[in-house]
Amino acid sequence: MLGGGESDGTGYGLETIDLAKDSALEALYDQQRKGGLGPSSPNVSRWLGDIRTYFPQSVVQVMQKDAMDRLDLKSMLLEPESLQAVQPDVHLVSTLLSLSRVLPARTRDTARQVVRAVVEDLEKRLASPLRQAVSGSLARSVRNRRPKLREVDWNATIKANLRHYQAELGTVIPETMIGFGRRGQSLKNVILCLDQSGSMASSIVYAGVFGATLASIPALKTSVVCFDTSVVDLTGLLSDPVELLFSVQLGGGTDIEQALRYCQSLVRSPSDTILLLISDLIEGGDNDKFLKRAADIKQSGVNLVCLLALSDEGRPMFHAKNAAHLASLDIPAFACTPEHFPELMSRAIKGQVLDPEQLSGK
Repeated sequence: MLGGGESDGTGYGLETIDLAKDSALEALYDQQRKGGLGPSSPNVSRWLGDIRTYFPQSVVQVMQKDAMDRLDLKSMLLEPESLQAVQPDVHLVSTLLSLSRVLPARTRDTARQVVRAVVEDLEKRLASPLRQAVSGSLARSVRNRRPKLREVDWNATIKANLRHYQAELGTVIPETMIGFGRRGQSLKNVILCLDQSGSMASSIVYAGVFGATLASIPALKTSVVCFDTSVVDLTGLLSDPVELLFSVQLGGGTDIEQALRYCQSLVRSPSDTILLLISDLIEGGDNDKFLKRAADIKQSGVNLVCLLALSDEGRPMFHAKNAAHLASLDIPAFACTPEHFPELMSRAIKGQVLDPEQLSGK
């Protein structure tokens, strides 16, 4: 804060823990002095251990992210010793995914352990709210007024007809019957279409966890499609979100129209399909064809939603003109934090208007 050494002008020095904190900060943020971590793995591991000792987790995550850019920590993560000392978080997973093609064999197992730790933490925090929101919306969306006998929801039917109770008969006259619909039927199709460009890395981590959670709900048929200039269907890997994430190839170009064309081929019942395009909308192919394809999908009856980001990193960079055009087609286009994603899915399943201002009243 004061510059350190003789330049601070106070004549006083730091001691013990304060000195250790200053040294850790100096190594990262004051390279004009004697900062820097040096190339050796032990130095990196020691520094990573120090910041976890002296700073809270939220600050550690910021410092690790800054170290990626300032000190070329990415290359240091190729060493398992350094990787073991890092505080696992979504940013680190994003970095590891971008390095997945160059990770040496001795580091891959450690990298997978780090990714799995983050995925399991996200599942603990986010999977249960998503299951509850989606399951509740599905139960309400499939009720019908002309159910077969085996499909009757007796509790809901009795409650709805209490005003028709006949005291002399000791029974309720069920003027209105309420049913669940066919049990075990695939009621909604959900397609996650993920942009693999580098700026979408954190969004892909969250989308992979959410995709695996949605796939575990029997009443949903969930597909996951990743794209750059080519399209890869990763639906077969939904049972293992870690394997799914390591199958993503971050970087490269972008052809959104081609990806939407493939996703459109997966649609069997448009009115029962929710297509989530997670992209910054920066089209590397034919932009007009992309917008026309989006309009065709919307007009077919598919509930098409564009998430400019699925992360908590703040305001995302995106193609504002394309986002505005989609909005004019009644295709919602906005960023969404992971905590609001369950509510978004609930509204989409119930066919409600998706207005970002209405999510959790914000």
